[in-house]
Amino acid sequence: MFKNQPAGLYVLSLANTGERFGYYTMLAIFLFYLQAKFGFDATWTGQIFSIFLALVYFMPLIGGWLADKWSFSKCVISGIAVMFIGYALMSAPTPVRSNTSMMILFAALLLISVGTGLFKGNLQVMVGDLYNDPRYSDRRDTAFSLFYMAINLGSMYAPGAAIALKNIALKNAGFLTTDPMMATVSNWCLDTDNFTKMPTDPEKLKAMGEFATQKGMEAGGDLSAFLSQYIADFASQCDIAATSISDFAMQYISAFSTGCSYAFALACASLIISFLIYIFGRKTYAHIITDSKKNTSAAKTAKTTGPELTPAQTKQRVVALLLVFAVVIFFWMVFHQNGQTLTEFAKSCTSPDSSSWTRIGFNLWALTAIWIGVYALFSFIQSATAKSRAISGVILAACVAAVAWIYVKATPDTVVGIDPAAYQQFNPFYVVALTPFSLALFGWLAKKKKEPSAPRKIGYGMVMAGAAYVLMVFASLSLVGTNGDVSSNWLISTYLLLTFAELLLSPMGISFVSKVAPPKLKGAMMGGWFAATAIGNYLVSIPMLLWGKIPTTMIWAILIALCLLSAAFIFSIMKKLEAATSDAPAEPVADALETIEDDAI
Repeated sequence: MFKNQPAGLYVLSLANTGERFGYYTMLAIFLFYLQAKFGFDATWTGQIFSIFLALVYFMPLIGGWLADKWSFSKCVISGIAVMFIGYALMSAPTPVRSNTSMMILFAALLLISVGTGLFKGNLQVMVGDLYNDPRYSDRRDTAFSLFYMAINLGSMYAPGAAIALKNIALKNAGFLTTDPMMATVSNWCLDTDNFTKMPTDPEKLKAMGEFATQKGMEAGGDLSAFLSQYIADFASQCDIAATSISDFAMQYISAFSTGCSYAFALACASLIISFLIYIFGRKTYAHIITDSKKNTSAAKTAKTTGPELTPAQTKQRVVALLLVFAVVIFFWMVFHQNGQTLTEFAKSCTSPDSSSWTRIGFNLWALTAIWIGVYALFSFIQSATAKSRAISGVILAACVAAVAWIYVKATPDTVVGIDPAAYQQFNPFYVVALTPFSLALFGWLAKKKKEPSAPRKIGYGMVMAGAAYVLMVFASLSLVGTNGDVSSNWLISTYLLLTFAELLLSPMGISFVSKVAPPKLKGAMMGGWFAATAIGNYLVSIPMLLWGKIPTTMIWAILIALCLLSAAFIFSIMKKLEAATSDAPAEPVADALETIEDDAI
C-alpha cells in the first residue's frame, strides 16, 4: 500500500493534511458561529454556508486556469498566503451582532475561498504529475486513495479541536457545566435574536418544564419565570454578572464567539505547518515544478508525457469528464448535508447521550487507536520479514488493549452532553480506517480483471448515498415536527454508508480526472471537478430551506430520489463514457452525444 510510491506523494499529502485540518476546524463550528455572533436563523445560516462552500469549490476552476498559464507551485504557495489572511481576519476579536464584524466575516470568507481555489486543485494536479513517470503510472489510483486518506486524517481531528477550544472559552467565562439543563439554555441562546422570548420548540419547553419539576423550582407554571430563576441561580453559582435573561444570553454568545476565534487562530497555525512541509520537502517533487527556469525543458517533457491526443480524442475526453461532473453535482449536494441538515438533526432531533459500545466513537483517543490498529493489521499481513511482522503485531496488540481499556475504564457508561459538531468526526475517521480495505478490495478485483471502471464506481457511490438516507427516513419516523430524541446510532450509521459512497466516488473521481484530462487542460479539468462540487454545495441549501416546512422524512426522500436518478443516468451512458475515455479513438463525439440524448429521452 505504502511501498513503491514517490516520496513527493507523502510531502504533498502532509501539506494538504495541515490545510484541511485548519479548514475543517473552522467548518465544524461555522454554522453555530453564524447563529451565535450574528443571530442568523436556519435559513440565513444555510444560505451563507452554501454560498461559501460553493465559492470554495468553484474557485479551483479559476485557480486551475491560472496555473495552466502560470505555475502550479506558485499558485499553491499563493493560496496558502491568501487563506492565512482570511483565517486571521476571522480570528480577530470583533463586536457581537455588529455590521462591521459582518463585513469582516464576508471579506474573510472570500479570501479563504480564493486561497483554496489557488491551493486545492493545483496541489492535486501536482500529485497526478508524479505518476506521469512510467515507473509509477500503475499506482495512480492507490496514490489518490492515500492522498485522500491524508486529507481526512486532518479533518478527523478538526471537530474535536474546535470543540475543545470553544469549551476553553466557555469555561473561562463560567459557562461550562455538566448540568443537563444548560444544553437547552445554550441552544436557546444560539437560536434566538430576541432574548426576551422563550423557546418555541415543544421539546425544549417540555425539557425545561421537566427540569423545573426535578429541581423543585416552582415558578407558578410560568416557564419564562423559571428560566429567569434558573439563569439567576446559575449565574450566582458561577460568578457570572448577569442581571437579566438578555444579559446572560449576550455574555454566553460572546464567550462562544471567543471560542470560535480560538479555532480560527488554530487554522492559521495549521497553514504555517503546511507551508513549512511544502517548502522543506520541495526536493521530493522538484522535477514536476514548472516555475523554475532551470526546469523549463524538464517541465515541458513532463507536461507532455503520454500519447499525443488528436482533436477528436481531446473532445471525447472533455465530454466524458463533463458528463461525470454533471452526476457529481448531485453527490456533493447530498453528501455535504453533514454541515447542514444532518448537523441540525444532531442538534434538534438526536439524544445528547450515547451508551453501550457506540460511546467510544466520541472518544478521539479510541478512534485514533482503532485506525492505527487497522494499518498495523494490514502491515502485519503484508510484512515481508519476521521483524516487521513482529513490530506490527506489537502495535496491533497495543491498539486493541487501548480500545478495550478506554471502553471499560476511561469512558463512563454513558456519554452525556454530546456536542452536535462531534458527529462530523465520524466521516473522516471512517475514510482513514476504511481506506486500506478499499485498496485491498479493488486490488483483488484488479488481479481478477474485474475492477469496475471509475464511472461505474461513481454510479455505485450514488446508490450507496441513497441507501444512507434510507436510514435517515427510519430515524425520522418517531419525530414530532423537527424535534425528538432519537438514538445517536442512526447518524453514526448514516455517516458510515455515506463514507462508503465517498470512497467509491471522490478519490477515484479525482484520479480519473488526473488520468483522463488532456495534458494541456489538466488544471482546467481539475478545476471543473471542483466547479461541479461547488454547484452541488450551493444546492446543499435547498433541503435546509425545507427544514421545518415539510416532514423530515420527505427531505430525506428527496435526497434518495436524486441519488437514484443520478445513478440511473450514469449507468445508462456507461458504455459511451468508457469508450470515450479509452486510449484508442472512440466513436465521434457528436455521435456519442446523440446516442446519450436518445438514451435520456
